[in-house]
Amino acid sequence: MAPSRRIGLGIPFGVVPAPQSKLACDVLLDLDTAGPGPLHERLTRALRTAIRDGVLAPDSALPPSRALAADLGCSRWVVTQAYEQLIAEGYLAGRTGSATRIRRLDPQDRPADVPEGRRQVRPELPTPRYDLAPGLPDLREFPRRRWADAIQSQLTTLPHTELGYPERSGAPRLREVLAAYLRRVRGADAQPADVTVTSSVTSGVTALCRVLRARGINRIAVEDPGWTRLRQAVADLGVELVGIPVDADGLVVDALVRQPDVRAVLLTPAHQFPTGAVLAPERRAALLAWVRGVDGVILEDDYDAEFRYDRRPVGTLQGVEPRHVALFGSLSKTLSPALGIGWMVTPRAWTSMLRDDTKALPSPPLLDQLAFTQFLESGGYDRHLRASRQRYRRRRDALVGAIGTQLPDSTLSGAAAGLHLVLQLDPATPADAVVTGAAAAGVKVADLDTYRLSPDPSAPALVLGYGNLPDGAVHPAVSRLAEAVRSARSSVMS
Repeated sequence: MAPSRRIGLGIPFGVVPAPQSKLACDVLLDLDTAGPGPLHERLTRALRTAIRDGVLAPDSALPPSRALAADLGCSRWVVTQAYEQLIAEGYLAGRTGSATRIRRLDPQDRPADVPEGRRQVRPELPTPRYDLAPGLPDLREFPRRRWADAIQSQLTTLPHTELGYPERSGAPRLREVLAAYLRRVRGADAQPADVTVTSSVTSGVTALCRVLRARGINRIAVEDPGWTRLRQAVADLGVELVGIPVDADGLVVDALVRQPDVRAVLLTPAHQFPTGAVLAPERRAALLAWVRGVDGVILEDDYDAEFRYDRRPVGTLQGVEPRHVALFGSLSKTLSPALGIGWMVTPRAWTSMLRDDTKALPSPPLLDQLAFTQFLESGGYDRHLRASRQRYRRRRDALVGAIGTQLPDSTLSGAAAGLHLVLQLDPATPADAVVTGAAAAGVKVADLDTYRLSPDPSAPALVLGYGNLPDGAVHPAVSRLAEAVRSARSSVMS
């Protein structure tokens, strides 16, 4: 049988490759357009073109010559000849006992005559050496062994009858255990029947907002500044967002009360993102009075509630008024966003509407749900959070101390909680220039304007995350950031 003229460059079924960081899989090579000549020459030209055009990514591993030969239906010699030629030309890197990999070409090595339509533009942003952007926990401390043990335990003991389609609302055992945890730790009024397991806070909030919109609630108040991604997901539903300012005491409830036809509000009362404010007691009371008066609903994102370093965190609003408050949480800031596990506790009337919603709510894989259940039941989650609080408190203290030394005239704001704080800049220092200068120095930071509904050049500030920053990187990161601040300030004054 003649060799296939169009081949998928991949690993054939039955061949188990050694673990690699990247594999050049599922790339279609068209040998018909590779010109005349023997098969090994056409294969060489096809691979060369794919590398030049960026179809085959730098550092990715090619299939073993024997596997590709079997895929082509030709002798192994054809493939080895092509590989050897491209190694000699500098397109591939080969080493005995290791995979043949695509070499990273310098820009000047790419031919200028590659048709624009065939060239894949893949801008490569430099990986920051010091990541001070908010939003991540310490990924180095993810409890890999305990999580793997929990997965293994569930996989070996789970009855086969449980391997069918899971319940849309989540695994019953997880909802039961999670409800008990939220009652014990967060003071929530959580019943398993009203707990829904989601893939994230965003998926839960958008699901409820979709139901609210179907019931005539088309305007939702949001914190300004607030979490941009979550806000955008709500806006994409066709809901009108009404920005409510935030100050040192949290959401300005008086501004909310003055908004007509608003019966729903989305906020982060335990630790506001990004300002770091905690909703003051008198405002909590005013907010609850408002929601009762309008017969509305509060969407309470329990953001960063697990991490308070100067005292115990305040309890949930939902625990005080479960008929009008929906509570949302996830593992994205405590374990890892890669797990894709979140939850919501909704008022009974809204829970039934969610169950009737025809659009399926994204749900985490059943085994991951059960692994988290075991992690909760065994006390592993509580132990992990205790250790995390100690680690983040030390790191936050180190960050505050370093900023006080390197930028003595600066002002920091935000409660002693969570995984971020806010650095207020001098009004004459543009935050965007600091972000650009810091990036050039290998430090990633976030401009507070990123989270505002409208930029405010008169109040420049940076949001600094320290959750995923190694302890030893605090001082060098702040040193480079301080230089970027001074440089931005001097460029404006000159």
